[in-house]
Amino acid sequence: MKTSVKSPLVMGYEVVIGFETHAQLSTQSKIFSRASTAFGAEPNTQACAVDLALPGTLPVMNKGAVERAIAFGLAVGSHIAPRSIFARKNYFYPDLPKGYQISQFEIPVVQGGEVEFYLGDEKRSVRLVRAHLEEDAGKSLHEDFIGQTGIDLNRAGTPLLEIVTEPDMRSSAEAVAYAKELHKIVTWIGICDGNMQEGSFRCDANVSVRKPGAPLGTRREIKNLNSFKFMQQAIDYEVRWQIERIEDGKAIEQATVLFNPDTGETRAMRTKEDAADYRYFPDPDLPPLCISEQWVQEIRAQMAELPRVMADRFVREHGLPEYDATQLTQSQAIAAYFQDAVLLCQQPKLVSNWVMGEVSRKLNADELEFEKIPVSALQLGELIKRISDGTISNNAAKQVFDALWAGDVSGVDAIIEAKGLKQMNDTGALEKIVDGVMAANAKNVAEFKAGNEKALNALVGQIMKASQGKANPQQVNELLRQKLA
Repeated sequence: MKTSVKSPLVMGYEVVIGFETHAQLSTQSKIFSRASTAFGAEPNTQACAVDLALPGTLPVMNKGAVERAIAFGLAVGSHIAPRSIFARKNYFYPDLPKGYQISQFEIPVVQGGEVEFYLGDEKRSVRLVRAHLEEDAGKSLHEDFIGQTGIDLNRAGTPLLEIVTEPDMRSSAEAVAYAKELHKIVTWIGICDGNMQEGSFRCDANVSVRKPGAPLGTRREIKNLNSFKFMQQAIDYEVRWQIERIEDGKAIEQATVLFNPDTGETRAMRTKEDAADYRYFPDPDLPPLCISEQWVQEIRAQMAELPRVMADRFVREHGLPEYDATQLTQSQAIAAYFQDAVLLCQQPKLVSNWVMGEVSRKLNADELEFEKIPVSALQLGELIKRISDGTISNNAAKQVFDALWAGDVSGVDAIIEAKGLKQMNDTGALEKIVDGVMAANAKNVAEFKAGNEKALNALVGQIMKASQGKANPQQVNELLRQKLA
């Protein structure tokens, strides 16, 4: 269910945003032909006769594309249509060799559903209208230095799942949070690699503004947003532009616009077409797509635990805060790492703190993807065991972690031994240090006894210094309080 929250206003206007996202499906061949979908090949080396619609060729449906569409529908609680049809969407553009795009119009394969996510600590959801299968177009390559445009048809016929939302979002921040969650879902279930730079995950934002309670305003569609940063910038600029235009007494014209990240501005590309302009009609070369309930259940049985379900389980089984659980299910790799480390050390909150803290910090500093992490989950689990059993302090643990990160393969215990990082476990030796520090710091002792709690921290600091950081801080606190009582 969509959480009821008050819509933020911008200059007295309510922002209304809907999304259309094209997720390039992870099949090895195209949606209606056997041509390769591999990225980066020489131009026009992966476009076969079917992709070009040469006379005498017929499209044949790729079963893998249908399976991926079904998996997405199951992931977001949609209705999977037992019978859907393909249509021809007619328009002329140089990179569309057939003069039409094979898509779905009246009866899409995935109907309804919702995407749930968190915006800060508030749970939100965006309703989906549909997700339909279609083929991608080719790509125009604009060679400015010679003043010409080339056409690369390698992408023509690549399978897409177009995911369409209701206009449920009310800010650029909410739109980005939705897009990130959708990106997480399609990559988690393995139907799309999510590479925004290569165009595998492309978002179009339909943006309009209105006075609270007024009918929906005229929308403008921002095309091909290929980063979350640019997405927020583009929506914010478009909102300001529309409000200023309305305030100046001018009308908003429905249009398709592009965002220029260099200027931070949107500019109109063409007036926006409506469905009637495309003259949709059923494709005579493709029979209806029929999906049995048995096929749906087979795909359901093969699917991994979904991120939202896993996050709820982490809260329930490990007592983690909702925020931690959400962060730990950002990808399959992070979730698996967390679970493997917990299995070894049985300290879920400590593992969570390390993954979101030191691990994330080091990954960001070294610009590494999580899959490339040099410290294994088992190594982290061993390290956390040594923290929890009192062998080393948190500060010492960071030194061990740095050594592991740098490639030391001798093992956690060996690093602790070699660096002399073990905490003092000799109560008698620690007591001597405590007595010595108390005798040398009579003023702090007196201040604590007079009710100044901060004086205790000063004494602890002196004891840690005297023990060269090897004293157990918790043990030091307990011993000090006993002696100061």
